[in-house]
Amino acid sequence: MTTTDLDTPAALGGTPAFPDGLPLTRVKVPHADEALTRIAAVLESGQLTNGRTVAELEERAAELLRVPHVVAVSNCTAGLMLVLQAAGVGGGRPVLMPGFTFSATAHAAHWAGGTPLFAEAREQDITLDPEDAEARLKAADRPAALMATHVYGTPCQVERLQQVADAAGVPLVYDAAHGFGSARGGVPIGGFGLAEVFSMSPTKVAVAGEGGLVATRDASLAATLRTARDYGNPGDYDTLFPGLNARMSELHAAVGLASLTGLPERVAHRGALVEVFAAAVAGLPGLRLALPEPGDTSTFKDLTLIVDAAAFGLGAAELGRALKAEGVDTRRYFFPPVHRQRAYAHLGRAGALPLTDRLADSVLTVPLWSHMDAAAVRRVAGAVVKVQAHADRLRAAGI
Repeated sequence: MTTTDLDTPAALGGTPAFPDGLPLTRVKVPHADEALTRIAAVLESGQLTNGRTVAELEERAAELLRVPHVVAVSNCTAGLMLVLQAAGVGGGRPVLMPGFTFSATAHAAHWAGGTPLFAEAREQDITLDPEDAEARLKAADRPAALMATHVYGTPCQVERLQQVADAAGVPLVYDAAHGFGSARGGVPIGGFGLAEVFSMSPTKVAVAGEGGLVATRDASLAATLRTARDYGNPGDYDTLFPGLNARMSELHAAVGLASLTGLPERVAHRGALVEVFAAAVAGLPGLRLALPEPGDTSTFKDLTLIVDAAAFGLGAAELGRALKAEGVDTRRYFFPPVHRQRAYAHLGRAGALPLTDRLADSVLTVPLWSHMDAAAVRRVAGAVVKVQAHADRLRAAGI
């Protein structure tokens, strides 16, 4: 292998940085022995739902999040739907949310009976812009709720968003799918707004296989959600309202409990890996990372690059293709933004989101795992540096 091979992008005939490939995520259930022991106990008990393991997960999560109530559900989307239903969203009334979010945020509002109304992202961290949200809420006809997303685990501007929600007289609900382990100024994400809903699907830092957790300080809401997740059945089969089958199984809760062990250390490790990557690409033209504000903690569920095509020499999609040749798997989280997806084309493009559009066109997510090491991260960063150094040639070659 020659120096030229190492310095030349694989798309131009060089040696790939990862000849065997590097997937975007590689799921590894932490503390698998603990999970297996808990699963065996569940199977021995013969009670696979509505048992002690789910309750224990809720109690442990509440301790970590520093909130009085956590309700386990089958997944984050179902949790969001039930929270919005309990908050009185319905009748097609507008639910304001970021255009830059995963589609489940909008889907939850739709299934709860609301109509998604999209707002701009902040330039710095791609979370919901409170000022734009405030203006759009004021212009909306009878808005029902405000939703915000802790994108990639980056905490939103929670203080300002609460002011906006209070002024509009609507509940504030957080899609915190990425955020179990994040903190705003040292305060765990989980206790802000009416409720915050977490995901425990396989790509998250805290995993249960599938599942979600609703955190709230509202005792009445928590009680309603416990009934709502079981079809709206209070126990006598005389359902109080149309609920969902949104229970988390005992088996998923067993995995979830094991994954909470060592969570702060995993979050810290991911943050350290992001610092390694940032140092390795520092000074590269046209490239920055989506980062939280100083004093905040992100889970970095995703390590996302923001690419200025003019300065970098390639756009995000082109960089992704060049990295694929290097063996590096990538995704465009979130492209297209939800307000441009076919599912919501019927809403039209009233109230354009030019900043969100530009940011969404510029994002590229590269691999980051909780058990990844710094050497692998440096190799990914090195591949990005190598691609940028040959941007003109790659573009001319039609990458």
